[in-house]
Amino acid sequence: MAAPILVVGHKNPDNDSISSAVGYAYLKNALAKRAAGEGGTPENTYVPVRLGPLPPESAWVLEANNQPEPDLIGHVHARVIDVMTENPISINRKATILDAGQLLRQYNVRALVVTNDDGTYYGLITTRMIAERYISATDVLKEDGSNQMAVAGDLIASLGQRVEDITETDVLILDRAGLLQEAVEDLMSTDLREAVVLDDEGIAVGIVTRSDVANGPRRKVVLVDHNETRQAAKGIEEAEVVEIIDHHRIADVTTANPIRFLNLPVGSTATIVTGEYLANEVEMPPEIARVLLSALLTDTVILKSPTTTDIDRQRAAYLGKVGGVDPVEFGMQVFRMRGGDGAVPVEKIVESDAKEFMLDEATVLIAQHETVDLASIMEREEEIREHMRQLQQEHHYEFVLLMVTDILAEGSQFLCEGNRRVVNRVFGIACKGVGGTWMPGILSRKKQVAAKILGS
Repeated sequence: MAAPILVVGHKNPDNDSISSAVGYAYLKNALAKRAAGEGGTPENTYVPVRLGPLPPESAWVLEANNQPEPDLIGHVHARVIDVMTENPISINRKATILDAGQLLRQYNVRALVVTNDDGTYYGLITTRMIAERYISATDVLKEDGSNQMAVAGDLIASLGQRVEDITETDVLILDRAGLLQEAVEDLMSTDLREAVVLDDEGIAVGIVTRSDVANGPRRKVVLVDHNETRQAAKGIEEAEVVEIIDHHRIADVTTANPIRFLNLPVGSTATIVTGEYLANEVEMPPEIARVLLSALLTDTVILKSPTTTDIDRQRAAYLGKVGGVDPVEFGMQVFRMRGGDGAVPVEKIVESDAKEFMLDEATVLIAQHETVDLASIMEREEEIREHMRQLQQEHHYEFVLLMVTDILAEGSQFLCEGNRRVVNRVFGIACKGVGGTWMPGILSRKKQVAAKILGS
């Protein structure tokens, strides 16, 4: 069966990135099952994954709705597991070469894993090794052929010889999670054409040949809530992007072939995912409805953000009906799950929802932290600014701008470190190194902040 297609959001994932991946993977699997028909095997499976820690509200809503957390991945580079032949054919080391030859022919393979009596890995036997054993029997053949029967006898005797006598034990061992690129270099430098993958118990779980790596396999991914390489998984250039679902500006992710790219000017990716359930007439479980609703409400700040559209309001009402919750009350509950800001590590305040943007030849970082207690955040202003300065210096950002958004007061406190002139000019303010600047009505990083700065 084909490797799973990963459904993945952006780095520093927010609730929309996490929840949209979960909701869209469920939808795609439902559509794949429908296409396969009753009793059929779906052509593909879709797995939601994430590129960073779960936001507290995401962890809560997933647990409350019995949804597993998406697996954390570090990259989408091709791995050994993506090309290895699983469950390779094996033979006991005490079996005969005749047994080995019959298995090689029966399964039409070039190598067998040789095992100990307890099933653990011992080595490899290949068609080449068997052929070399047969050829070696002819080395003593006299020119006049007077000893042909002796040679024939040796050949016949070899059939009963034990596999372990000609097994190669100096074989390249690979980690199933290892990068394929590194494995290729190691495999090409060995005399054997094969490498073996072992589990923690020493059992051979896979075999990799030079033929397996010749075609340069690529992991398939669906991008949700982003379409920019700076925000994508490491190795995205090597992956095959098969679909994009997003509500941000069109950026720089490129593909070799035409793909489905659904980009709509709405308040959240969850809004778009919900529309796909409706368009495809797929029944949405109440649990998935609540997961998607949580994302829609966090991204639109409970429908108060200027990015909120009538479509968002309609979809929020629909999700609330399916999920059996009142959207506004549910949204407040979701925001409360973020916990008190006094104990939140400063790194999470600044970095948990931070995105890089290109401004001419410079890179800027615009972060947002939403709260219902602005005062507790501002009490920690100095340590927050110190962390912002460290980020600015380490990554050579032109500036780091943190929006501390008060969802009850419906505005944001701007804290900026680095070159503040751009921010001050664009917004007509005097943002300084202490106190910050209150920006009433500013709730959306995408529409009200990033768009203005990038368009300046």
